[in-house]
Amino acid sequence: MAITHLKRTSLYDVHRAAGARIVEFGGWEMPVQYAGIVEEHHAVRTAAGLFDVSHMGEVEIFGPGALESVQRLVTNDASRLTPGGGLYSPMCLPSGGIIDDLTVFRLHGDRFLLVVNATRTERDFLWIAEHTRAATARNRSAELALLALQGPKAETILGRLTGADLTQLAYFHLAEGMAVAGLACLVARTGYTGENGFEIACEWNAAPVLWRALMDTGGPDGLVPAGLGARDTLRLEAGYMLYGNDIDETTTPLEAPLGWTIKFEKGEFIGREALLAQKERGAVRKLVGFEMMERAVPRHGYALLAGGRPTGQVTSGTFGPWVRKSIGMGYVAREYAAVGMPLQVDIRGRPTGAKVVKLPFYRRS
Repeated sequence: MAITHLKRTSLYDVHRAAGARIVEFGGWEMPVQYAGIVEEHHAVRTAAGLFDVSHMGEVEIFGPGALESVQRLVTNDASRLTPGGGLYSPMCLPSGGIIDDLTVFRLHGDRFLLVVNATRTERDFLWIAEHTRAATARNRSAELALLALQGPKAETILGRLTGADLTQLAYFHLAEGMAVAGLACLVARTGYTGENGFEIACEWNAAPVLWRALMDTGGPDGLVPAGLGARDTLRLEAGYMLYGNDIDETTTPLEAPLGWTIKFEKGEFIGREALLAQKERGAVRKLVGFEMMERAVPRHGYALLAGGRPTGQVTSGTFGPWVRKSIGMGYVAREYAAVGMPLQVDIRGRPTGAKVVKLPFYRRS
């Protein structure tokens, strides 16, 4: 039997010392929870939570052909980015299937940073390197640790550790070289929780220093360490998709609610012809959000029914700790995708009532 060696972030010992429950995720040993998923979820909605997301990947593209390479790789339009600007985009196969969904930042004129999903880092880097022209693709994933500070008190907490004026850092923008707790960091106003917050990259081995500084500073404000369990319930309430569950190489941005990320007018990109053809004929299935009408929790893989007949399956589901409803996402035939459409979820052989609702389930006020 082959032995699989799981990877660890530079914060592994910190998590163990804090009593985290460690699980395998995408080849990594990661904290799924500390005090508990519901407690951590509520802390992020009301105060702040700190997540270790160092398992995510970072790929830098630099050189005279960097912009053209990024434009070829993603469906969104990176040419509109000014230095420090960022955008969200799928990266597609020629078939239109989604290789990954990622964040693109323009560090300066011919230098870009792509933040990719942990489970896709190696696949993505090979694809990016293959399709980069007149530029260099560099995998920086082993060099950079990434922490996510999320919640309504995140800006106050981070502000105590930096001399930078965080009010000048706009949503989906990044500041390079910001000093945080005496460390040179990349700081972006981004996140995966539906709350205001920041994702902070530093040198891999410096992460424990940064983590402790943030926890010490934010403790009086209610900052808690948070694991992947709360990250998942938070992102689902916020209507964010999880690669491998809600989107993958067999789904397209037009089937998922990501049509807004496709900029056909920018010119050629990988997958353009297939996506244009699908747009013209119409996608036969759509990813929808739904809430349960009965006391039951939908789970990934459960069948979705319309009028008692199969129409798709649940891709993500949970009980939303903040919205206090059982919620989910899944693909259905397009004729059943309208808001208000009644559905059923096959839960252990019992069709259980649900209805299509508008995403997101939660939006901060």
